[in-house]
Amino acid sequence: MIIALYYVLLALLLAVASWLAPYLLLQLVLAWAALSFLVVSSAYWLNTATVFRKRVNGSLPWYSRWLFIPFLFSANLYNLQARRRDKVAPMQRVSGGLYLGARLTAADMAQLRDEQITAVLDVTAEFAALDELSQSDDISYLNIPVLDHASPSHTQLQQAVNWLQRQRADGRKVLVHCALGRGRSVLVLAAYLLSRHNSRSAEKAVALIRQVRQTARLNKHQLAALRQFTNSYTEQGQQPVWLIANPAAGGGKWADAEAEVVDLLSPFMRLSLHVSSEDCTARQLAQQAKQTGCTMIIACGGDGTVTEVASELVGTEIRLGIIPLGTTNALSHALWGISSKLMPLRSACLNIIEGQSRAIDTARCNDKLMLLLAGVGFEQQMIEAADRSSKDQLGQLAYLNGLWQAVQANHIQQLLVQFDEQPEQELDTASLVIANAAPLTTLLAQGHGAPDLTDGKLDITWLTADNNTDNNAVFGLAELALAGLTNISLNAVSQHCSARRVQIRRQDGQQLQYVIDGELYSDSALDISVVPASLQVMLADSADSQQGTV
Repeated sequence: MIIALYYVLLALLLAVASWLAPYLLLQLVLAWAALSFLVVSSAYWLNTATVFRKRVNGSLPWYSRWLFIPFLFSANLYNLQARRRDKVAPMQRVSGGLYLGARLTAADMAQLRDEQITAVLDVTAEFAALDELSQSDDISYLNIPVLDHASPSHTQLQQAVNWLQRQRADGRKVLVHCALGRGRSVLVLAAYLLSRHNSRSAEKAVALIRQVRQTARLNKHQLAALRQFTNSYTEQGQQPVWLIANPAAGGGKWADAEAEVVDLLSPFMRLSLHVSSEDCTARQLAQQAKQTGCTMIIACGGDGTVTEVASELVGTEIRLGIIPLGTTNALSHALWGISSKLMPLRSACLNIIEGQSRAIDTARCNDKLMLLLAGVGFEQQMIEAADRSSKDQLGQLAYLNGLWQAVQANHIQQLLVQFDEQPEQELDTASLVIANAAPLTTLLAQGHGAPDLTDGKLDITWLTADNNTDNNAVFGLAELALAGLTNISLNAVSQHCSARRVQIRRQDGQQLQYVIDGELYSDSALDISVVPASLQVMLADSADSQQGTV
């Protein structure tokens, strides 16, 4: 790309100038500028606008502002000169309540109010929005970051079109702007017009805009992106999306999370908000959503809430979105890795907004849905010890405390286990876990590293019994931790195998106490089978690079 090469050459010239400069201060300033332009060039080479870290509300974090001061200074200077020479006004009405324009300055806010524009779509990646604009209660603002001269992704175009449709349906006048109102904003507004009029002629849409704004033009890459979008456009934003929230999850986190979740999701979809209760469970709400023809349901709560909703979606094409609000959120951690812990609400909402649906395996345990795992021994005893009051007081530490109690007791069970069609075998163990999915923090399932959600198999991990060693269980946990972190299985105390079906019963014929995805049960025997690729879950496009199991 020519612009990327331009920034690379500029960075090299600045680096050479820094090397030759006679004064240390001048060397530092020139080196700073070289680094700034080099990072900008990498954004163009990689075709990603995330390098600027511009947020949905239009702000730039402090480290981006400092790093890019040399670039932003030159960009602002160019933008100022270009606006002075521009043949058209900074802001123009294209049709109806649709406006196209350049980046807003403080001087433009008066016209914005005069025109009664109450929605602004900003498609710049490099410029921070005015606080008066992004923080106004009267103006609906959204940023979809796109590099100058570049094209938004198909997903970004879909998001922009859906958001514009929502704003216009609410009767708002909308301004779409980029740096100068010539390229990026033209592309987005043309995509909206094409979707609105069910047209398939990208050239006609651009020509319509050029009739009003003569400087509007698309380069060949932008025009190709617009054509591709028109050929595959679907009105995803018109179908209501049910959000089912559990108000008790995580000790009542929904009360604090509701505003943020709605604020993040509502610009992109028609949310239909529903809260579960004793009289109407999450599963019953999911049944109602299915009856309305809903194509996506978002479960907002802990693993129990997710399982309730998912139980109605297995084997259908309805997509499941997950917003973790529980104490452990083990499934979210297994799907997204550490990002679900660092920023659960935001990362979960972005996975739903920007991601794609992917089919993951589920399992059936005695005709009950199993998304994560079933456990006998330590896992069951840990969950039994971590009751609601313990979780409210200790959070995730309640599970660690419960596990430690189970390890200290080290109760050995004599089980009869059959893997697939193999002969039944005897297992003396204090812990047996059958996992479809499990994060690294679930040590008892790490017999061969993190289980794979898409391999069509169950991962079975158990600890061998050694009555002569008091610390046998502790050694087993350490061995499983090593396997989870490095995929190195020592198999000294822990054992692992894979199967599509597992059958378990106690050798003495007594009832078997077990747990499925955090819920306690009791039966005479267990029959667990994997159901490959049976649940459509919204996952980020980059999930493969973030989490090796999906």
